[in-house]
Amino acid sequence: MALHKGSCHCGKVAYEVETDLEQVIECNCSICSRKGHLLTFVPRVALTVIQGEEHLSTYTFNTHTIRHRFCATCGCAPFGEGRKPTGDAMAAINIRCLEDVDLSHIEVTPVDGRSF
Repeated sequence: MALHKGSCHCGKVAYEVETDLEQVIECNCSICSRKGHLLTFVPRVALTVIQGEEHLSTYTFNTHTIRHRFCATCGCAPFGEGRKPTGDAMAAINIRCLEDVDLSHIEVTPVDGRSF
């Protein structure tokens, strides 16, 4: 596990997340495909918002179980929050918002979220 720093585009929202980036997915659901997210999932306790919680807005759709978080100023969506089927709190981290991550070295697994 490594500690990664991330932020929205304007920098008002900054966070740290502990993850190994071992499993990164590219989902084809309506929101992920439109926004171009590459996601890794972590326990919610592995994500710490360092600054800008007050600048985060929330969007939900469909079953309203995932809270898609985005900066109200720049619109960048660095992470989402939800629960696993077991009830455990989790976070979906958009790795495109992490600093110093070379995407060319990340193995991405496609996921058919459109069918769920």
